[in-house]
Amino acid sequence: MNIGGYELYSIETSGFSLDGGAMFGIIPKPMWEKEAPADDQNRITMVTRSLLLVGHNKRIIIDTGNGDKWQDKLKSIYNIDTKTINLKTSLTKYGFKPEDITDVFCTHMHFDHIGGNTKIVNGKLEPVFPNAVYWIQKENWNLANSTNERDNGSFLKDDWSILQENEMITMVDGKESFLPNINIEMSYGHTTGMMMPKIQDSSKTIIYTADLIPMAAHIPLPWVMAYDINPVLTMEEKRKLLPKVVEEEWILFFEHDPTHQSCTVQFDGKHYRLKESINISE
Repeated sequence: MNIGGYELYSIETSGFSLDGGAMFGIIPKPMWEKEAPADDQNRITMVTRSLLLVGHNKRIIIDTGNGDKWQDKLKSIYNIDTKTINLKTSLTKYGFKPEDITDVFCTHMHFDHIGGNTKIVNGKLEPVFPNAVYWIQKENWNLANSTNERDNGSFLKDDWSILQENEMITMVDGKESFLPNINIEMSYGHTTGMMMPKIQDSSKTIIYTADLIPMAAHIPLPWVMAYDINPVLTMEEKRKLLPKVVEEEWILFFEHDPTHQSCTVQFDGKHYRLKESINISE
């Protein structure tokens, strides 16, 4: 798929699982389990999915997934699988390697979104993308570096410390565009200062919704994660965004849906729902 002068590639970087109750908040389990069946530990199957944009003399990757720096205990808790699918093999599938990436767009700094920014080589942290600029929203950076008890487990300094040391990070302040043909929509319900990139041309628009709408099951307004710092605000952000998505037939790109790479949306008079599932790339 080509939009806005970019060729788009769906890059799956890991499989993992999170607690279904936490992923769907106030929605009763008999309802959410129809959309995402739980295992014997109440976890639902998910993926981390990046979006690669190639064009305008750039190779931009949006988010980098869980990475592979995990100790066995946490790897087991989150059921992280980087053997079946991982960042390197997914890039290789389309003829790219980490050294080719010019820009890393970090929607926000939670571990399942930027864990693939860095790796451990011979006991030392190294950038996964040695030739890239890493773009991070200043508001989210400030939160990640001054966490409270609720946020502490979501931000892991190993995902960015070597990048800071090597002066590879460029801070973004607000929603001003900083990459060609990519506009920014801001979100504050899931975390402070989450950036959602929107790529468009005269015929198509795609938006990478990150954790505002992580899976197709989260399209209906009240289907909001308990992980969100302000779930009511998340709902209001969706209420503002989705009518435009329906009216202008935008494509939503999902970071965590194991089945749907992306989709269009319909309103049935009561709820917003998936209209057509779309594969960005095979």
